[in-house]
Amino acid sequence: MTDRAQAQEILEQLAGPRAVLRDDQWTAIEALVVHRRRALVVQRTGWGKSAVYFIAAKLLRAAGHGPTVIVSPLLALMRNQVAAADRAGVHAATINSSNVTEWDEIHQRVRGGELDVLLVSPERLNNPDFRDAVLPALARDAGLVVVDEAHCVSDWGHDFRPDYRRIRTLIAELGADIPVLATTATANDRVVDDVAAQLGVGGGDTLVLRGGLDRESLRLSVVKAGNPAQRAAWLAAHLDSLPGSGIVYTLTVAQARDIAALLTEQGHTVAAYTGGTEAAEREQLEADLLANRVKALIATSALGMGFDKPDLGFVVHLGAPSSPIAYYQQVGRAGRSTDSAEVILLPGREDQDVWRYFSSVAFPQETLVRKVIRELDPERPQSTAALEPLVDLNRTRLEMVLKVLDVDGAVRRVKGGWVGTGQEWEYDEARYRRLDEARKREQQAMLDYQTTDSCRMAFLRAQLDDPDLTEGERCGRCDNCAGARYDADVDTTAVEDTRRRLMRPGVEISPRRQWPSGLGTLGLDLRGRITDGPEPGRVIGRLTDLGWGARLRRLLDEPDAEVPDEVVDAAVQVLASWDWETRPTAVMALDSDTHPLLITSLAGALARLGRLTDLGVLPYAPGRRPVTAANSAYRVAALHGAWESPDLGGNTGPVLLVDDVTDTGWTLTMASRVVRAAGAPAVLPFALASVS
Repeated sequence: MTDRAQAQEILEQLAGPRAVLRDDQWTAIEALVVHRRRALVVQRTGWGKSAVYFIAAKLLRAAGHGPTVIVSPLLALMRNQVAAADRAGVHAATINSSNVTEWDEIHQRVRGGELDVLLVSPERLNNPDFRDAVLPALARDAGLVVVDEAHCVSDWGHDFRPDYRRIRTLIAELGADIPVLATTATANDRVVDDVAAQLGVGGGDTLVLRGGLDRESLRLSVVKAGNPAQRAAWLAAHLDSLPGSGIVYTLTVAQARDIAALLTEQGHTVAAYTGGTEAAEREQLEADLLANRVKALIATSALGMGFDKPDLGFVVHLGAPSSPIAYYQQVGRAGRSTDSAEVILLPGREDQDVWRYFSSVAFPQETLVRKVIRELDPERPQSTAALEPLVDLNRTRLEMVLKVLDVDGAVRRVKGGWVGTGQEWEYDEARYRRLDEARKREQQAMLDYQTTDSCRMAFLRAQLDDPDLTEGERCGRCDNCAGARYDADVDTTAVEDTRRRLMRPGVEISPRRQWPSGLGTLGLDLRGRITDGPEPGRVIGRLTDLGWGARLRRLLDEPDAEVPDEVVDAAVQVLASWDWETRPTAVMALDSDTHPLLITSLAGALARLGRLTDLGVLPYAPGRRPVTAANSAYRVAALHGAWESPDLGGNTGPVLLVDDVTDTGWTLTMASRVVRAAGAPAVLPFALASVS
């Protein structure tokens, strides 16, 4: 019989000799180890959820049971947990995208019984080799299965991931006496019910252990500092006064990079951390923050669940997340072992534009999804890349659809790609509509959080259906309870300096170098490297920039008109700093359905100011149709033959090709080929804005 003293001893190995096992932690451990139950633990960040499953893992192993399998979503979380396991004498290893070279060895250690704990990313659960060769043995012999950040299992959760849905299949195949633990800090009643039901698959009720979500160290504030330049200046002015080191969250990759560059220029020790940051660099940046070598990481949500720095002194949001539940999860990184930590939200009017964009890439319409199913053969696997030219979905959305269909049983991932299963599949339109409505309610709640005069911590706890929250309860620490600690005003000179830095125009856009695969399926004999495309180009700014973003969005949303002088001035600055090999001798505007006057007037102004030959407009071909294709192959096929061959009027130098917005880069690439085929030695693409 397992006793509490053993659990206390292991906890001290994990967390130090002063650590004391709490009653609720022991309740969870006893349920797993003694009673072999399935449990869902919903507890605030810092409560000690990982201690529960590491102690349970070691006790089960000592009793002769198999290894514990932990499904964990982020690399940062895995690295921290392997280190924690080692402290407790638990032999742990992880399988994820950053250690591919070690997978075979780890599989052997699993089969040889050498590992106490195996941490796997949810994506690995449906890797054919892992699913077919390793997972069955784990499902048969596991001592415990842990689902960390379990709100990802539920499509009602703020960070739903299709790969997590596969966990239901794993649990259904477990032996009846193998305990299962799911943990999360962010789940409201609906998510708790959904996750508990899914964990109950295969028999047995799920024990739900749910605690209060108040965080006594967090001091929540909302500072309405104004426009992007004012908010960035406020951050620069206050960063050094914030306690310790921390995280500054932004809503987009572009914003993270811009703010990191701005703060670095002003002498702050910061770095950008986004989904585009290489795995090795991410690990180094995490180590830098843990060791307080940086004041802050300027991060997107890529630095979220599982990053564990107990003494993190502050979390600042430069722009509001679209969900108060996601917001609570991110601010929960702060103040886990400190008496006080600052949590500051700097909202902006443009936040809702970002929310709308991410909402627009939700699950596709039924016709597109059914086309994916129809294109898959039950015998001949197709890779995602090969499938992409056959359906009008970009790579990211196509992969998401395939994962959902895989979970639903309509398709299956195998070696070499995907196959159809022939099973009937129903498009659950009512569920997708309910999800969309829930998303809108969360967005409104996030706006309400910014304007409420009630307790901010109580507001967030209510959003998470905290069972310990009492009516009228106040934290006594937030700005609404204890008074504002931060003035929203910023020195006007600092604001102007920040605005000038942010408004420096000019972002390089890289040309397309490789044709998408599968164009032969669409009737085009194009493959391999692109040898007749444009040179690297420039845009004034990104639509997601804190500087030019809002101004460019307004310009493109307004009715078509002559280009404003300030935009011309910005374009001239970009051209003046362009380090081209050969200066352009002529300028040409792309034909446009939406902004013909804006584009032609910009091209004309650049021709006059730069003393370039104005070649007019590259005209659309007769019968050409507007391009709405989502993925690269469909887009190239639709753009092929879209323009007439232009008359270059004897011009023999490089041509500056002007457009309004560039997104995928294919429009400028395909148009540049037409201009080059007409005799231009080089084409330099230039646009007002890029989408990202």
